[in-house]
Amino acid sequence: MILFVSDMHFGRGPRAAERDKERALIACLEAYGREVDHLYLLGDVFDGYIEYRHLVPKGFVRFQALLARWTDRGTPVTYLLGNHDPWHQEYFSTELGVTVAPDAVTARHFGRRLHLAHGDALTAAHQSRRWLRALLRHPVPVRLYRALLPADLGLGLARWVSRRLHDRDDETPVARILRTQAHALLRHQTLDGVVLAHSHVPALQDSPQGVYANTGTWCKGHTFVCLGENGMHLRQWNGERARVIESVPM
Repeated sequence: MILFVSDMHFGRGPRAAERDKERALIACLEAYGREVDHLYLLGDVFDGYIEYRHLVPKGFVRFQALLARWTDRGTPVTYLLGNHDPWHQEYFSTELGVTVAPDAVTARHFGRRLHLAHGDALTAAHQSRRWLRALLRHPVPVRLYRALLPADLGLGLARWVSRRLHDRDDETPVARILRTQAHALLRHQTLDGVVLAHSHVPALQDSPQGVYANTGTWCKGHTFVCLGENGMHLRQWNGERARVIESVPM
């Protein structure tokens, strides 16, 4: 089984709520245990994450410990960076064994070729904001930000901006853009499926060209996507087990 989950936005809310969010995610992942052949984190795991040379943001060590246990036992974990957490360096790769991917990746599982991404690049291109995304990920301004702002101030400012932008998001147009862009990828590339995140709107749609899935958001809905030999499934964790929202064969 291949598992896709995204948009936890760890660090966004009060400490108690964040601990509950982390606890639920760990319970869900542990429920699948050794069934998972590969775990993909499709971005916005953290709500404003800046890693400094000798410092990383504190918190959520139980989730990070789970990732380390999984990679230690040989279960691959791939972390595709989102628009809220693009400023990782080497901590997740060297300490936790996680493969960190700054952009989209193409993967093959169960004989199916998949395009995987957070999705912010697709909406940025559609809304003519490619320059802003490039600026926020360019090594020069990122290096200057780290150099000029100490860790507490730099991380605090990033999280404040992240919350402000998030509060203004209208999820419906973003979901529509991602759906359109995903079907364009399916039409013009040799793909069996496209799995995205970012919109916070879960989706699973079949078409003659392939399958489009969106993980939705763990932060609000505890939704995620699974791929198995028999097809792709959109699921939701209810605190004790995952219920199937929708399934499509592949």
